[in-house]
Amino acid sequence: MPHPRYLLLTLLAMLAFAGNSLLCRLALRETSIDAASFTGLRLLSGAVTLLVLLRLRSGGWRAGGDWRGACSLFIYAAAFSLAYVQMSAASGALLLFGAVQAGMLVAGYMKGERLHGWQLPGLALALGGIVALLLPGASAPPPGSAALMILAGLAWALYSLRGRHGGDPLAATTGNFLRSVPLAAAMCLALSLKLDVDLHGAIYAVLSGALASGVGYAIWYSALTGLGALQAASVQLSVPVFTALGGALLLGENLTLRLGLSTLAVLGGIALILAGKRKAA
Repeated sequence: MPHPRYLLLTLLAMLAFAGNSLLCRLALRETSIDAASFTGLRLLSGAVTLLVLLRLRSGGWRAGGDWRGACSLFIYAAAFSLAYVQMSAASGALLLFGAVQAGMLVAGYMKGERLHGWQLPGLALALGGIVALLLPGASAPPPGSAALMILAGLAWALYSLRGRHGGDPLAATTGNFLRSVPLAAAMCLALSLKLDVDLHGAIYAVLSGALASGVGYAIWYSALTGLGALQAASVQLSVPVFTALGGALLLGENLTLRLGLSTLAVLGGIALILAGKRKAA
Protein backbone atom coordinates (compact mmCIF):
# COMPACT_ATOMS: atom_id res chain seq x y z
CA MET A 1 0.00 0.00 0.00
CA PRO A 2 1.49 3.40 -0.94
CA HIS A 3 2.34 5.83 1.84
CA PRO A 4 -0.59 8.15 2.78
CA ARG A 5 1.41 11.10 1.44
CA TYR A 6 1.45 9.55 -2.03
CA LEU A 7 -2.25 8.73 -1.81
CA LEU A 8 -3.07 12.36 -1.04
CA LEU A 9 -0.83 13.62 -3.83
CA THR A 10 -2.46 11.15 -6.22
CA LEU A 11 -5.97 12.32 -5.29
CA LEU A 12 -5.03 15.97 -5.85
CA ALA A 13 -3.47 15.11 -9.20
CA MET A 14 -6.56 13.20 -10.36
CA LEU A 15 -8.78 16.17 -9.47
CA ALA A 16 -6.46 18.41 -11.48
CA PHE A 17 -6.67 16.06 -14.48
CA ALA A 18 -10.46 16.12 -14.33
CA GLY A 19 -10.29 19.92 -14.11
CA ASN A 20 -8.34 20.02 -17.37
CA SER A 21 -11.06 18.11 -19.23
CA LEU A 22 -13.79 20.33 -17.83
CA LEU A 23 -11.96 23.61 -18.47
CA CYS A 24 -11.00 22.62 -22.01
CA ARG A 25 -14.47 21.44 -22.96
CA LEU A 26 -16.07 24.48 -21.32
CA ALA A 27 -13.78 26.86 -23.19
CA LEU A 28 -14.22 25.21 -26.58
CA ARG A 29 -17.99 24.87 -26.16
CA GLU A 30 -18.92 28.17 -24.53
CA THR A 31 -16.33 30.61 -25.91
CA SER A 32 -14.82 31.37 -29.30
CA ILE A 33 -11.26 30.32 -28.47
CA ASP A 34 -9.75 27.78 -30.85
CA ALA A 35 -7.87 24.61 -29.88
CA ALA A 36 -4.41 25.87 -30.87
CA SER A 37 -4.76 29.11 -28.90
CA PHE A 38 -6.06 27.17 -25.90
CA THR A 39 -3.07 24.82 -26.09
CA GLY A 40 -0.58 27.67 -26.40
CA LEU A 41 -2.02 29.68 -23.51
CA ARG A 42 -2.30 26.57 -21.38
CA LEU A 43 1.34 25.59 -21.82
CA LEU A 44 2.65 29.15 -21.51
CA SER A 45 0.74 29.89 -18.31
CA GLY A 46 1.80 26.53 -16.91
CA ALA A 47 5.45 27.31 -17.64
CA VAL A 48 5.25 30.75 -16.02
CA THR A 49 3.53 29.37 -12.92
CA LEU A 50 6.08 26.61 -12.53
CA LEU A 51 8.98 29.01 -12.94
CA VAL A 52 7.59 31.15 -10.14
CA LEU A 53 7.14 28.10 -7.90
CA LEU A 54 10.67 26.93 -8.68
CA ARG A 55 12.07 30.37 -7.87
CA LEU A 56 10.17 30.58 -4.60
CA ARG A 57 11.32 27.14 -3.52
CA SER A 58 14.97 27.18 -4.46
CA GLY A 59 15.80 30.80 -5.17
CA GLY A 60 17.03 29.88 -8.65
CA TRP A 61 15.81 29.21 -12.17
CA ARG A 62 17.46 25.85 -12.80
CA ALA A 63 14.87 23.62 -14.46
CA GLY A 64 15.13 19.94 -15.34
CA GLY A 65 13.22 17.76 -17.75
CA ASP A 66 14.26 16.97 -21.34
CA TRP A 67 13.04 17.27 -24.90
CA ARG A 68 11.49 13.80 -24.94
CA GLY A 69 9.33 14.73 -21.97
CA ALA A 70 8.50 18.09 -23.54
CA CYS A 71 7.48 16.51 -26.85
CA SER A 72 5.27 13.99 -25.05
CA LEU A 73 3.68 16.83 -23.08
CA PHE A 74 3.08 18.91 -26.21
CA ILE A 75 1.60 16.03 -28.23
CA TYR A 76 -0.72 15.23 -25.35
CA ALA A 77 -1.84 18.85 -24.87
CA ALA A 78 -2.32 19.58 -28.60
CA ALA A 79 -4.20 16.36 -29.40
CA PHE A 80 -6.27 16.79 -26.22
CA SER A 81 -7.48 20.27 -27.23
CA LEU A 82 -8.12 19.36 -30.86
CA ALA A 83 -10.13 16.29 -29.83
CA TYR A 84 -12.34 18.23 -27.42
CA VAL A 85 -13.63 20.50 -30.19
CA GLN A 86 -16.17 17.79 -31.09
CA MET A 87 -16.29 15.56 -28.02
CA SER A 88 -18.11 15.61 -24.68
CA ALA A 89 -16.10 15.86 -21.47
CA ALA A 90 -17.12 12.38 -20.31
CA SER A 91 -16.44 10.49 -23.55
CA GLY A 92 -13.14 12.34 -23.98
CA ALA A 93 -12.00 11.39 -20.49
CA LEU A 94 -12.97 7.75 -21.14
CA LEU A 95 -10.92 7.53 -24.33
CA LEU A 96 -8.01 9.49 -22.89
CA PHE A 97 -7.52 7.44 -19.76
CA GLY A 98 -8.44 4.20 -21.48
CA ALA A 99 -5.44 4.82 -23.74
CA VAL A 100 -3.33 5.83 -20.73
CA GLN A 101 -4.35 2.63 -18.97
CA ALA A 102 -3.42 0.48 -21.97
CA GLY A 103 -0.07 2.18 -22.51
CA MET A 104 1.04 2.03 -18.88
CA LEU A 105 -0.18 -1.51 -18.30
CA VAL A 106 1.81 -2.72 -21.33
CA ALA A 107 4.88 -0.84 -20.10
CA GLY A 108 4.52 -2.26 -16.60
CA TYR A 109 4.03 -5.80 -17.93
CA MET A 110 7.15 -5.52 -20.09
CA LYS A 111 9.11 -4.52 -16.97
CA GLY A 112 7.86 -7.50 -15.01
CA GLU A 113 5.02 -5.97 -12.99
CA ARG A 114 1.95 -8.19 -12.53
CA LEU A 115 -1.45 -7.74 -10.99
CA HIS A 116 -2.25 -10.48 -8.50
CA GLY A 117 -4.65 -11.42 -5.73
CA TRP A 118 -7.41 -8.83 -5.31
CA GLN A 119 -5.76 -6.50 -7.83
CA LEU A 120 -7.21 -8.36 -10.83
CA PRO A 121 -10.85 -8.17 -9.67
CA GLY A 122 -10.09 -4.59 -8.60
CA LEU A 123 -9.09 -3.68 -12.14
CA ALA A 124 -12.17 -5.46 -13.54
CA LEU A 125 -14.40 -3.61 -11.06
CA ALA A 126 -12.90 -0.23 -11.96
CA LEU A 127 -13.16 -0.84 -15.70
CA GLY A 128 -16.71 -2.11 -15.30
CA GLY A 129 -17.66 1.02 -13.41
CA ILE A 130 -16.39 3.26 -16.20
CA VAL A 131 -18.11 1.22 -18.91
CA ALA A 132 -21.40 1.25 -17.00
CA LEU A 133 -21.17 4.99 -16.46
CA LEU A 134 -20.04 6.24 -19.84
CA LEU A 135 -20.71 3.78 -22.64
CA PRO A 136 -24.45 3.05 -22.54
CA GLY A 137 -25.59 6.67 -22.67
CA ALA A 138 -22.70 8.25 -24.57
CA SER A 139 -22.94 9.07 -28.26
CA ALA A 140 -20.06 7.86 -30.37
CA PRO A 141 -17.48 10.63 -30.94
CA PRO A 142 -16.27 11.43 -34.48
CA PRO A 143 -13.52 9.00 -35.57
CA GLY A 144 -10.98 11.78 -36.04
CA SER A 145 -11.58 13.19 -32.57
CA ALA A 146 -11.46 9.73 -31.05
CA ALA A 147 -8.11 9.03 -32.74
CA LEU A 148 -6.69 12.32 -31.46
CA MET A 149 -7.79 11.59 -27.90
CA ILE A 150 -6.24 8.11 -28.03
CA LEU A 151 -3.01 9.72 -29.27
CA ALA A 152 -3.21 12.16 -26.36
CA GLY A 153 -3.61 9.27 -23.93
CA LEU A 154 -0.61 7.37 -25.28
CA ALA A 155 1.52 10.54 -25.14
CA TRP A 156 0.42 11.12 -21.55
CA ALA A 157 1.27 7.51 -20.64
CA LEU A 158 4.79 8.05 -21.99
CA TYR A 159 5.09 11.36 -20.10
CA SER A 160 3.96 9.70 -16.86
CA LEU A 161 6.38 6.80 -17.26
CA ARG A 162 9.27 9.20 -17.79
CA GLY A 163 8.15 11.13 -14.72
CA ARG A 164 8.77 8.14 -12.47
CA HIS A 165 12.52 8.62 -13.02
CA GLY A 166 12.70 12.32 -13.80
CA GLY A 167 14.49 13.52 -10.64
CA ASP A 168 13.16 16.62 -8.90
CA PRO A 169 9.42 16.68 -9.82
CA LEU A 170 9.03 20.48 -9.83
CA ALA A 171 12.24 21.13 -11.77
CA ALA A 172 11.45 18.38 -14.31
CA THR A 173 7.90 19.60 -14.88
CA THR A 174 9.09 23.19 -15.24
CA GLY A 175 11.68 22.25 -17.84
CA ASN A 176 9.23 20.18 -19.82
CA PHE A 177 6.69 23.00 -19.90
CA LEU A 178 9.33 25.56 -20.94
CA ARG A 179 10.47 23.36 -23.81
CA SER A 180 6.87 22.77 -24.92
CA VAL A 181 6.15 26.50 -25.37
CA PRO A 182 8.04 26.92 -28.68
CA LEU A 183 6.33 23.78 -29.96
CA ALA A 184 2.95 25.31 -29.13
CA ALA A 185 4.02 28.58 -30.77
CA ALA A 186 4.86 26.67 -33.96
CA MET A 187 1.41 25.05 -33.84
CA CYS A 188 -0.26 28.45 -33.51
CA LEU A 189 1.83 29.82 -36.37
CA ALA A 190 0.86 26.92 -38.61
CA LEU A 191 -2.82 27.51 -37.81
CA SER A 192 -2.62 31.31 -37.67
CA LEU A 193 -5.51 31.83 -40.09
CA LYS A 194 -7.83 29.96 -37.72
CA LEU A 195 -6.77 31.52 -34.42
CA ASP A 196 -9.49 33.16 -32.32
CA VAL A 197 -9.17 34.24 -28.68
CA ASP A 198 -11.72 35.88 -26.39
CA LEU A 199 -11.43 36.92 -22.74
CA HIS A 200 -13.36 34.07 -21.15
CA GLY A 201 -11.67 31.45 -23.29
CA ALA A 202 -8.26 32.87 -22.39
CA ILE A 203 -9.16 32.79 -18.68
CA TYR A 204 -10.15 29.11 -18.91
CA ALA A 205 -6.91 28.33 -20.75
CA VAL A 206 -4.80 30.13 -18.13
CA LEU A 207 -6.60 28.35 -15.28
CA SER A 208 -6.03 25.05 -17.04
CA GLY A 209 -2.35 25.81 -17.54
CA ALA A 210 -1.46 27.45 -14.24
CA LEU A 211 -3.47 25.33 -11.81
CA ALA A 212 -4.78 22.12 -13.36
CA SER A 213 -1.68 21.57 -15.52
CA GLY A 214 1.36 23.29 -14.02
CA VAL A 215 0.67 22.71 -10.34
CA GLY A 216 -1.28 19.51 -11.03
CA TYR A 217 1.50 17.87 -13.04
CA ALA A 218 4.16 18.80 -10.50
CA ILE A 219 2.00 17.06 -7.88
CA TRP A 220 1.60 14.06 -10.18
CA TYR A 221 5.34 13.77 -10.76
CA SER A 222 5.78 13.74 -6.98
CA ALA A 223 3.11 11.06 -6.57
CA LEU A 224 4.66 8.87 -9.27
CA THR A 225 7.79 8.28 -7.19
CA GLY A 226 5.66 6.25 -4.75
CA LEU A 227 3.59 4.28 -7.29
CA GLY A 228 4.32 1.34 -9.54
CA ALA A 229 3.54 1.64 -13.26
CA LEU A 230 0.45 -0.57 -12.92
CA GLN A 231 -0.76 1.38 -9.90
CA ALA A 232 -0.14 4.69 -11.66
CA ALA A 233 -2.12 3.47 -14.66
CA SER A 234 -5.02 2.07 -12.67
CA VAL A 235 -5.53 5.05 -10.38
CA GLN A 236 -6.10 7.28 -13.39
CA LEU A 237 -9.32 5.38 -14.05
CA SER A 238 -10.85 7.67 -11.41
CA VAL A 239 -10.50 10.71 -13.67
CA PRO A 240 -13.49 9.95 -15.95
CA VAL A 241 -15.64 9.59 -12.84
CA PHE A 242 -14.46 12.90 -11.41
CA THR A 243 -15.00 14.45 -14.85
CA ALA A 244 -18.55 13.13 -15.02
CA LEU A 245 -19.27 14.48 -11.54
CA GLY A 246 -17.81 17.84 -12.49
CA GLY A 247 -19.82 17.83 -15.70
CA ALA A 248 -23.00 17.35 -13.69
CA LEU A 249 -22.16 20.38 -11.58
CA LEU A 250 -20.65 22.69 -14.23
CA LEU A 251 -21.99 21.54 -17.59
CA GLY A 252 -25.58 20.81 -16.66
CA GLU A 253 -25.51 17.00 -16.73
CA ASN A 254 -27.91 15.15 -14.43
CA LEU A 255 -26.74 13.30 -11.33
CA THR A 256 -28.13 9.76 -11.37
CA LEU A 257 -28.08 6.61 -9.27
CA ARG A 258 -25.96 4.97 -11.96
CA LEU A 259 -23.38 7.72 -11.56
CA GLY A 260 -23.21 7.13 -7.81
CA LEU A 261 -22.90 3.35 -8.17
CA SER A 262 -20.27 3.68 -10.90
CA THR A 263 -18.28 6.04 -8.71
CA LEU A 264 -18.24 3.49 -5.90
CA ALA A 265 -17.20 0.73 -8.31
CA VAL A 266 -14.30 2.69 -9.80
CA LEU A 267 -12.95 4.03 -6.52
CA GLY A 268 -13.42 0.63 -4.84
CA GLY A 269 -11.55 -1.09 -7.64
CA ILE A 270 -8.70 1.41 -7.37
CA ALA A 271 -8.51 0.80 -3.62
CA LEU A 272 -8.05 -2.93 -4.26
CA ILE A 273 -5.29 -2.27 -6.79
CA LEU A 274 -3.42 0.13 -4.53
CA ALA A 275 -3.71 -2.22 -1.55
CA GLY A 276 -1.90 -5.00 -3.40
CA LYS A 277 1.84 -5.38 -3.67
CA ARG A 278 3.61 -5.56 -6.97
CA LYS A 279 4.84 -8.98 -8.03
CA ALA A 280 7.81 -9.42 -10.30
CA ALA A 281 7.61 -11.89 -13.17
